Amino acid sequence: MGRPAVCILLLSVLLLAACSTTVPTWRGKVGPLVEELDRQNASQLFPQEYRNLLETFEHGEAIYHVRSDDKEADTYYQLAIQKAELLRSQLHSLKQRLAEEERQRVLALAAKAEEERLMREALEAEKRLREQERIQAEEAAKAAAAALLKKTIPKEPQQQLPSQYTVRRGETLPQIAGRSEIYNDSSLWPLIYRSNRDQIRDPKRLWPGQVLSIPRHFSHDDALEARRYSNKK
Repeated sequence: MGRPAVCILLLSVLLLAACSTTVPTWRGKVGPLVEELDRQNASQLFPQEYRNLLETFEHGEAIYHVRSDDKEADTYYQLAIQKAELLRSQLHSLKQRLAEEERQRVLALAAKAEEERLMREALEAEKRLREQERIQAEEAAKAAAAALLKKTIPKEPQQQLPSQYTVRRGETLPQIAGRSEIYNDSSLWPLIYRSNRDQIRDPKRLWPGQVLSIPRHFSHDDALEARRYSNKK
């Protein structure tokens, strides 16, 4: 039964009540309950229960107005009130259940959104890690290639310093010691002189073609001593 039908029914009840002299005790409480349940859409949510409530109420109305038996009518009015209270409790439970379902739905959506956010962050972190590993691998490969290239490039052979020298015409010991391939220091000529005393009697006189031994392994003190001797001469 829709809202217009309920309103007509209640209006009829009020008109009949105005014409009656004796009003049952529970009759005045049923009308507001039925109207409240109609506002809460009970006819759509619980159609069978709502229809049964109206039938009980209408039956009481018929007894009251046709038989004028207010006591028996009150019995039906009380029964209608009990059915209305039960229906109102069912509506309340239904609303609570629907509200809880909505709350659970919102929580599920929030949990799903959070899970998707965490998955996106995890994928982004994995992507950054892979990119970092790729860069590190490229750098390691470049370093390995550079090391391999460095190993394969032949080193320039070190200049072999002569251990002997053939005297040329007009050369002196200081000139020979000053040559870059000998000592590059003319003051070290006493080292050559001492190593070739067997064929050099006068350090100031050399003969072309003489093959002189060039000392290579001498100490720092030997070099200092050679320079002091050279300065004295």
